[in-house]
Amino acid sequence: MKILVTGATGYIGKRLIPLLINDGHVVVCPVRDVKRAESYFKEEQNIILVEADFLKADSLKNIPNDVEAAYYLIHSMSNSAKEFHVLEEKCAFNFKRYAENTSLKQVIYLSGITNDTKLSKHLLSRKNVEKALSSNQYALTTFKAGIIVGSGSSSFEIIRDIVEKLPFMIAPKWLNTKTQPLGIRDVLAFLHKALFKKELFNTSYDIFGPEIMTYKEMLLQFAEFRKLKRTIITVPVMTPKLSSYWLYFVTSTSYKLASSLVNSMGVEVIGNKSNINQILDIEPMSYKKALELAFKKIEQNSIISSWKDSYVSSKLKGFLHEFINVPEYGCFKDFKKRKVKDRAIVLDRIWAIGGNTGWYYGTFLWKIRGFMDQFFGGAGLRRGRRHPTELNVGDALDFWRVIYADKKQGKLLLYAEMIMPGEAWLEFKIKEGTLYQTATFRPHGLAGRLYWYSVMPFHWFVFNGMINNVNKLK
Repeated sequence: MKILVTGATGYIGKRLIPLLINDGHVVVCPVRDVKRAESYFKEEQNIILVEADFLKADSLKNIPNDVEAAYYLIHSMSNSAKEFHVLEEKCAFNFKRYAENTSLKQVIYLSGITNDTKLSKHLLSRKNVEKALSSNQYALTTFKAGIIVGSGSSSFEIIRDIVEKLPFMIAPKWLNTKTQPLGIRDVLAFLHKALFKKELFNTSYDIFGPEIMTYKEMLLQFAEFRKLKRTIITVPVMTPKLSSYWLYFVTSTSYKLASSLVNSMGVEVIGNKSNINQILDIEPMSYKKALELAFKKIEQNSIISSWKDSYVSSKLKGFLHEFINVPEYGCFKDFKKRKVKDRAIVLDRIWAIGGNTGWYYGTFLWKIRGFMDQFFGGAGLRRGRRHPTELNVGDALDFWRVIYADKKQGKLLLYAEMIMPGEAWLEFKIKEGTLYQTATFRPHGLAGRLYWYSVMPFHWFVFNGMINNVNKLK
């Protein structure tokens, strides 16, 4: 059967699709950038990638009409636009208009728990999207989850940052808000087992773990699991804006996402009990079990998806392939080349660059540049990388984004997502026994030119040292 999965390149979508393929389904994935998505699913069979944007109704005509079920996983938690709720409802409306002209029998929507009388803007938007998706032409099944705990999830990574970086915390009062964390494996189990389950047609269920905990308790249990001693004192004086800055500077999240999370974390996320666990034969795991499984994935370097890969610069607008052709005119370049001493070693070093490995030279200078970027609202070096030795198109790599990665061809191209008055690319290429390293900067106005000349002396040392260390023998 053909199953439509929206949000296919997101945190949940990337993990759900293999389960559907293993069941023998053909999965249709509408994505804004097919070339980026191809790198995610290059080894998967029975996937149909279609270029479509649910904000643009005309583009949906490319999606097949013979799908029999769909997963609606579209949301914009990190979108800072004031009208984000309007955009979300527009996506839902366009999806519904498309769906009502297909053979769809069921739509499964993953939402957030919305039982509190005072909801944040994002949770209220989740609730309105559910209403917008309701139709007489197909059955809607809604699952509402709270905090999702799993390797690569925003909740897990933020908690990890806080606990592992801060032995003593003076934290905002929202750490006393109650929630019911749910492991990612359980989320996927609910979504997977609900497919074509007729008794779940036109129903809505809260899904949650077995424990009611405060965010503070989650942090302390995380610390206990990691064998770290941590002290947390909550204070009532932090405004939402101060709380957002606190979260932004302590963790790897963006300020936009931090602000969204702070607004939502003041809302209790307690689920309404039902018989859904019995219907689908699922017994949600404990918080500590979810942590244990998450760290097993991390230790095995088998993180399938990360929220950081969805946090893309507004410069890219989701279309990474448009930045593959590095501009030649009106640009400044730093060009270096070396005769390759050992191609395999050099490629392994290039593919391991960034994250915990670092940039092979001038680590202190890279850290300063990362801190400056974070100070002005950028990603800084906090995102790291998904895997220590693998790179795919679209992966976040510190304050870069992978635009092109082909190890056999010996080429890696990165695009800068740091805050700067211009655009920057960094390319590594091995051709005919020579390693070429090129940093390209396209300035925006006078400020861009002044920026380039101010950092040029540092570039000479950093880029020379980098190519030398990448090319050295063991």
